[in-house]
Amino acid sequence: MSEQPVRRIVTGHDAEGRAVFLEDGPVPRVQQIGGEHGPLFFEVWNTRATPAPIDRASGEPEESGIQLTPPKNGTRIRVLDIPPDGDRLDYVTTEEAQAHFAEVGAGDASSHSSRGSRHAHMHRTETIDYGIVLEGELVLILDEGETICRPGDIIIQRGTNHGWANRSDRNCRIAFILIDGTFKEGL
Repeated sequence: MSEQPVRRIVTGHDAEGRAVFLEDGPVPRVQQIGGEHGPLFFEVWNTRATPAPIDRASGEPEESGIQLTPPKNGTRIRVLDIPPDGDRLDYVTTEEAQAHFAEVGAGDASSHSSRGSRHAHMHRTETIDYGIVLEGELVLILDEGETICRPGDIIIQRGTNHGWANRSDRNCRIAFILIDGTFKEGL
């Protein structure tokens, strides 16, 4: 995992309406998912509505645990540290894959199949996700095809079935901005 903590700087307004700093420090919610070799989630912020209400200093809406998807009609920003896959994902069962996603409130997002999947953690969510690779590299795997994503690459993930493979020998850090979405008929 990266040794660099994720810093969160939150701005707001004072009683006179001037822009002020409300917080400056490490992200308060950090959790490793899937055991000691699983990804490390840094939950940065969420919103509960679109448009998001902007007030003086209410702070982040309260939330317990880590949730894969954003709140309904909301957004979420997180940073993930994804360690190298190694061979630990080669024999994941459908039940183990579902349990992995259940840790983040999304057991039904898993599309792992006993008939075979392109990656143990293939999944699909009803969201638009913007992913920005910060360090290292990941392979984005879709039902048809895959591509290597490197630092500076930006991925626009549009509710498609996908998986992330770290086939390198070092950690990958990626930031995600997730936006609640709605599948159109036929998807």
